[in-house]
Amino acid sequence: MQITTLFPSQCILAEGPLWHQERNSCFWVDIERGILYEYGWSSKEVKTWSFDYRVTLVIQADNNTLILALGRSIARFDLNTEKLEWLVHLEQQLSNNRCNDGACDSEGRIWVGTMALDTEEGAASLYCVENDLSVTTKIPGVTISNGLAWALDNSVFYYIDTPTQKVQAYHFEKETGDITFNRTAIEIPKDMGSPDGMAIDEEGMLWIAHYGGAGVYRWNPDTGKLIEKIEVPVPNVTSCAFVGDRLDQLLITTASENLSEEELQKYPQSGDVFLAQTNVKGVAPFRYR
Repeated sequence: MQITTLFPSQCILAEGPLWHQERNSCFWVDIERGILYEYGWSSKEVKTWSFDYRVTLVIQADNNTLILALGRSIARFDLNTEKLEWLVHLEQQLSNNRCNDGACDSEGRIWVGTMALDTEEGAASLYCVENDLSVTTKIPGVTISNGLAWALDNSVFYYIDTPTQKVQAYHFEKETGDITFNRTAIEIPKDMGSPDGMAIDEEGMLWIAHYGGAGVYRWNPDTGKLIEKIEVPVPNVTSCAFVGDRLDQLLITTASENLSEEELQKYPQSGDVFLAQTNVKGVAPFRYR
């Protein structure tokens, strides 16, 4: 599968890829530098916004506002006025923690997980921010809360706590947002890297970025079998999202963190953002309501 460089962003930790249909653009962040990127699909121009916090999550609200996770808080960001409206503060008593990956469900609720800056085992949680901005703890005692996705029929919630090397499947109640653990859907061998961010395609297969695994891997969550791999020319692949008018291209984010000088010379594109044409279309992300 052919892969090209979309933008040589040289991020420390690129994450949070998002396709924004109305703006005909895609977004991603450099968590450690607190930078939000927007790439215009037609113009090929890149805009950036800088924040005084680590920025980890990008969700579409309406045409010109985004939901961002900044530090341990969730805010609405107006792309035109550049104003931040703080919505929810999480784990304010845990100064060593920060938000990490997240997404909206079909009902517009925000699901966002956390992690400790020193990746302390069991120090984090997965939360759901309800439509009234109340917060529910969904999965406590996780370490690096990462990729999440919902099955096409909304009956299953897929979730990654990176160090477990697993994708867990939960029964999902759309109306209430309740989840009940069902089974381990996928187990990833350590020699393939560790599961990070993920996206789902229109066939219900999961595309998972493997940190340390130099690729995005397509897995069948029903059988647990690996289907194919997109080779990425850097080791630390962090997340992916389907983008473009037909949602048939995969935006892939990567990181330069945790690499030695020798490794950075060997993999100079670490931290860049890549694009791969896929043989299947993705599913548009849900929006905040």
